[in-house]
Amino acid sequence: MTATRSYARPVAGGTPGADAPSRVERYLAVRDLTEALAAPLSAEDQTVQSMPDASPTKWHRAHTTWFFDEFVLQPHHRAYEPFDPAFRFLFNSYYEAVGPRHPRAARGVVSRPGTEEVGAFRTHVDAAIVELLDTDPSPEVLALVELGCNHEQQHQELLLMDIKHALAQNRIDPVYRPSRHVAGPAAERRWIGHQGGKLVVGHDGDGFAYDNEGPAHPVWLEPFELASRAVTNGEVLAFIEDGGYARSDLWLSDGWATVQAEGWQAPLYWRAEDAGWSVFTLGGRLPVDPHEPACHLSYYEADAIARWFGARLPTEAEWEAVASAQEPVGNLLDVEVLHPRPTSAGGPEVGQLFGDVWEWTGSAYLPYPGFQPAPGAVGEYNGKFMVSQHVLRGGACVTPPGHVRSTYRNFFPPSARWAFSGVRLARGAGA
Repeated sequence: MTATRSYARPVAGGTPGADAPSRVERYLAVRDLTEALAAPLSAEDQTVQSMPDASPTKWHRAHTTWFFDEFVLQPHHRAYEPFDPAFRFLFNSYYEAVGPRHPRAARGVVSRPGTEEVGAFRTHVDAAIVELLDTDPSPEVLALVELGCNHEQQHQELLLMDIKHALAQNRIDPVYRPSRHVAGPAAERRWIGHQGGKLVVGHDGDGFAYDNEGPAHPVWLEPFELASRAVTNGEVLAFIEDGGYARSDLWLSDGWATVQAEGWQAPLYWRAEDAGWSVFTLGGRLPVDPHEPACHLSYYEADAIARWFGARLPTEAEWEAVASAQEPVGNLLDVEVLHPRPTSAGGPEVGQLFGDVWEWTGSAYLPYPGFQPAPGAVGEYNGKFMVSQHVLRGGACVTPPGHVRSTYRNFFPPSARWAFSGVRLARGAGA
């Protein structure tokens, strides 16, 4: 178990800026959440890598620390001494401009440094960042620290995704941590109309955003309707019972080939039991609740389910046109839940847009008109992945609160299932 840190805040080189305490508190809150998420895990849990696309918990803890070491401290803190120069090779992810790195698919074979040494690396970097923030640093440094905090929040979600996949490989269904199950009937699914027209989508530059969220630009939308909630497990059960995974007419060609090659018969983590379907969760294995939003579906499955309904997936512009009118609040990361919850009546007309499950859109992950990657190595963060992926919107039950917004563009390959991803239906007006 890793204890929450408490830092004295030394002043280095003068009086800190008036808002320095909030900067430090913001930074340490993000860093402490990562440690809290790792705390229930043994050293063995933190080292295992269950597939090439996932990473060990220990690696997430180290890589997010490497980010601050590489992009903030070494260029901008004159007195900083790196903890271990070898970590530059071990914990770089995909930044070609930084140099060579350990292969992604082999991160699980790195038994050393161990979890305690990674913890010491984190403490070393945190002390230096706190010291740097207390010097009233430049806007460039503050922007890099903010980027690093948002980067770490992404890895907090990945940490939970990846450890869930790892624990699910164990037939004894180990519990990451006991979870509070939230039961209740799902609200009736309704169709909510939008008039369409000329709209502006994308981030307007006010506050933090990733480079792929902008620039803001006009789009034209035909009138459309969006489902009032996400597709539920019960609706996916009906899809299964209607032979949905065996009907080639519902699937894109690539998706149908994947279904056959992988033997998909249900969402990831579902298991057929004598008493019905069960699902592995971070709180252990539970019966499938028909009222909960369906989760761990690939783009291919989402598209096929939408076709089965006689509907389609929304474009990301349609999704944003509706979501931009709401505050980005919902069932986001709560360590006592960590699972999608049924929507209830009485909320927004279009509910569950934020939290519960990321919602696949019908949009390929491509640059917006006028997009320019950020300069330098950090510019490799998003733009280089704009091929062969699809956009998801809205965040999930493992997305940290305050991290997501209506313009946020998540992206995964169409066959990916280990993300907390689900389905929102759309259709043309009056369909």
